[in-house]
Amino acid sequence: MKREFDEKSDHIISITLDPSTITPINPDEIHERKAAIYDLIEENKFYPARVKAKGPYALHLSIIGNYLVLDVRNPADFSPISAHYLSLTPFRGLIEDYFRIREQYFEAIKNAQIYQIEAVDMGRRGLHNEAAELLMTRLQNKLIMDHQTARRLFTLICAVQPLAARSSEKESKLPTCLFVCSMNSVRSPMAAALARKNFPNQLIARSAGAFSGKADSFVHEVMQEINIDMSVHTPHILSELAATKFDIVITLSEKAKRAIKNINFSIGALDHWEVRDPTLYEGSRENKLASYRKLRDELDLLLKTKLTSLLKAVHKGS
Repeated sequence: MKREFDEKSDHIISITLDPSTITPINPDEIHERKAAIYDLIEENKFYPARVKAKGPYALHLSIIGNYLVLDVRNPADFSPISAHYLSLTPFRGLIEDYFRIREQYFEAIKNAQIYQIEAVDMGRRGLHNEAAELLMTRLQNKLIMDHQTARRLFTLICAVQPLAARSSEKESKLPTCLFVCSMNSVRSPMAAALARKNFPNQLIARSAGAFSGKADSFVHEVMQEINIDMSVHTPHILSELAATKFDIVITLSEKAKRAIKNINFSIGALDHWEVRDPTLYEGSRENKLASYRKLRDELDLLLKTKLTSLLKAVHKGS
C-alpha cells in the first residue's frame, strides 16, 4: 500500500551499473550517464514496496536480454532488499524519441535559433512526462517514486542504452571467467575489470566474494588512473550469482578457495592466484594507494600470462 514519502529515508543515495551488461563505449556516453546518475541522486523520492527494510537505498542496474534489472540494496553493505525486472519493450518508442529529440535540441543550440530550442524543449518535456507515467505504472506496487524521480530515472534508462550489451550470458558463446576473493571489494573486481580491458570481446568476466563487502574508494582511484571506471561496481557474494556454470574460476584468497569448494558450481578450469590484500597495508594515504597500484599491476601481469594460457586451453577443449 502506498504511503507518504519519508524525507529522511525514502530516497536513493547510490547508483551503480553492472559492468558486464552496461559497458562504456566513448567519453560522451560516459559523461551523459554520469550526469543522469548525478541528477537522480541529487533529488529523488523513492522506496521499494512490500519490504520491511528502511532507506536510504542503493540502486544497482543491469540489462539482461530485453529487461532492465532494478536491484535495490542496502548502501552500507550492499545486501539485497528487492529486485525487479522491467521490460524495455514498452519504452522502445519513447527511447527512440528521446534520442531523436536530443539530436534536434543539439542542432537547435548549434544554430542558435531560440524558437527552435523552445519548441524542442517543449517536446522533450512532454516525452519525459509520458515516460514517467508509464514507468510509474509498470512499477506500481513494486518500486514507489514521485513523478520527478520517474522522469530522471527514464533519463538514466536512456543514457545506459548505448552502453548496453543487451545479451544474456546463456546466449553468449564466449568463455565465462569468474574471479573470487574474500569480499568482492578489491581483488576480484579489479581482476574482472582488467580482464575485460585486456581481452575485449573474448570473454565474459564476473566477480564475487565469499562474504559481503563494501565498495572501496582506493580501487576506484587507482583504476581511474588507467581509464577504467570502477564506480559501477557493486559487491556480490557467490550465492547471488545467477550463473552457476563457469569455464574458468580463479580464486584470489584462501577464503575464496574454501568457499568455491563448498558451492555447487560447474567449473571447467580452476586456478588459484596468491595475491596480497592491499587493505592490510598501513601508513599514509599515499602508501596505501601504492599498495593498490602494486596489486593492480600484479593482476594485470597475471592476466596477460596465466589467463591467456587458460583461455587457450578452453578454446582447445571446446
